[in-house]
Amino acid sequence: GRSYTPGLLATNQKLRVEADVEKAVMDRSEWTRRIVEEGYATIAADPALMRIVRETGHRLFLDNCAACHGQTAGGGPGFPALTDKAWLWGGTAAAIAETIRVGVNSAHEDSRVSEMLAFGRDRMLPRDDILKVVDYVRSLSLPDARNALLPVAREAGKTVFLENCAACHGEDAKGNIETGAPNLTDDHWIYGGDRETVFETVWSGRKGHMPTWERRLPEVDRKILTLYLLDLEKEAALQTDTKGDGHGG
Repeated sequence: GRSYTPGLLATNQKLRVEADVEKAVMDRSEWTRRIVEEGYATIAADPALMRIVRETGHRLFLDNCAACHGQTAGGGPGFPALTDKAWLWGGTAAAIAETIRVGVNSAHEDSRVSEMLAFGRDRMLPRDDILKVVDYVRSLSLPDARNALLPVAREAGKTVFLENCAACHGEDAKGNIETGAPNLTDDHWIYGGDRETVFETVWSGRKGHMPTWERRLPEVDRKILTLYLLDLEKEAALQTDTKGDGHGG
């Protein structure tokens, strides 16, 4: 009759598993080395590496970033979207990688630092001036707000803006990536663009926070996240172009 040796079969299976694990470790060692050593543009142009970036980056993002920025990186109240090109600190690979490394208003010695002043709470501006500048700022990006604002009111708000806000946001209100001051002329709002919320922002100020990931994630993981975010941004832009909707919020 037929016979078999369970011990031999178990040993063979164990050897196969060990061989598979060893190959997987060697494969990972190779692609992690390449990601660490090669430039962003080189990696982005390599379909095989980008497949790994998308798979690994998705997992890393869900585990470490989605709680604040959302599972699809679309952001939420108090947390910016990461797919719309409205980067507070710059959207180059180097700038994104540095933000991930040091954080914003974090405990890192090189942390990016930014804070919106509390113009009302700290009595820097009277309520009437805050209302003027709120209406002016909203008119820069919201057609309904712009159409509802009389020219004289617009000029009054602009005067308040130039005297109190332009130092950070620029005279053209397009922001400053050196200080993390957002562009106020697009349709991307971190805390909300309704009149009440913008008033609260100017009155009470804002101070966002992002932790430093330098000690939490190794260099290769931070680089994968950077590549993953750039890829998400690219895909979002392609979808927008396909729909023909322009730059939406």
